Amino acid sequence: MDFGLSQEQQMIVDTVRDFVEKEIYPHEAEVERTGQVPHELGQAIKQKVVDLGFYACNFPESVGGAGLSHVDFTLVERELGRGSMALTHFFGRPQNILMACQGEQVERYLLPAVRGERMDALAMTEPDAGSDVRGMKCTAVRDGTDWVVNGSKHFISGAEHADFFIVFVATGVDETPRGPKKRITTFLVDRGAVGFDVREGYNSVSHKGYKNYVLDFDNCRLPAEAVLGAVDGGFAVMNEWLYATRITVAAFSVGRARRCFDYALNYAAERKQFGQPIGKFQGISFQLADMITDIDAADLLTLKSAWMLDQGMPCNREIASAKVYASEALAKVTDTTLQIFGGMGLMDDFPIERFWRDARVERIWDGTSEIQRHIIGRELLRPLGA
Repeated sequence: MDFGLSQEQQMIVDTVRDFVEKEIYPHEAEVERTGQVPHELGQAIKQKVVDLGFYACNFPESVGGAGLSHVDFTLVERELGRGSMALTHFFGRPQNILMACQGEQVERYLLPAVRGERMDALAMTEPDAGSDVRGMKCTAVRDGTDWVVNGSKHFISGAEHADFFIVFVATGVDETPRGPKKRITTFLVDRGAVGFDVREGYNSVSHKGYKNYVLDFDNCRLPAEAVLGAVDGGFAVMNEWLYATRITVAAFSVGRARRCFDYALNYAAERKQFGQPIGKFQGISFQLADMITDIDAADLLTLKSAWMLDQGMPCNREIASAKVYASEALAKVTDTTLQIFGGMGLMDDFPIERFWRDARVERIWDGTSEIQRHIIGRELLRPLGA
């Protein structure tokens, strides 16, 4: 059992961390203040990533990506987690679900996304259908060979920069012994399609500049070629390609927690009270010990789940464990760091209050902590017939 990084993996970590520190950190305060990422800045970051050879590094070499393994890509996401999400968005990790593209979809969506020529956004959540995906009310009905879509999506991240959207829509209902069960189909929708509107959503306290948007469909007509995968096969596409997105949240949480911990550790070593560094007081040193233990445990859980994916092993439970543990560890680390900083932790002289606010959403999106615990419990009980 080898817990070390290969020379190539260490190079990935060093390269991405250096990029984040030089190209992301200097712009964070301004993005936090304005809630905006200037278009020129976003494009400049994207071009630098393309030049670096890391754009779409989560895609196989066969379509122009870097072909990183799940473990390698998790290391990338862990380092990106140190920086502002609004800015690292332009590091460019298109949705892997685009690998389901077929025929002309490959040239129109997949390859341009990998090259950085077009950006995508994933649209699944609705006001009444968050964790309950089958509860979605956005529908598409056939009209000849076309589909007509009506309804709304919300909490859509990255929509302001997206050239096209990967949208999950209800396309029918099956009657089952447990009640009606909606069929889901995935569509590729271009920005500017008739009957399709993209508008700014809610003002979130987490991740300023990384905005959420609302998508409205009003008799939006889509051709049959807009279907990604099979009709009524949205869940199959989702389970195959979105299976591992929770690892991304876990990796981000580990990276952000380590950055926050560095602030806590250095402050505890430098800040003096009663004639000595506050880190010498047991009340502080024990908190530091708990924080680094939680971070290391979250890191190992996350890398193990990515490793299992690379081995082709079933790891739904392990991914859920990594997501819930890492996101909750981040919450504890940011809160404890703020406590160590005292009143200054709440001031914007330091990024601590930003880390604290940003951390809250990690326990919600990509499956709440409650959903992750449900998955873990289900995976434990199923083999026993319970």
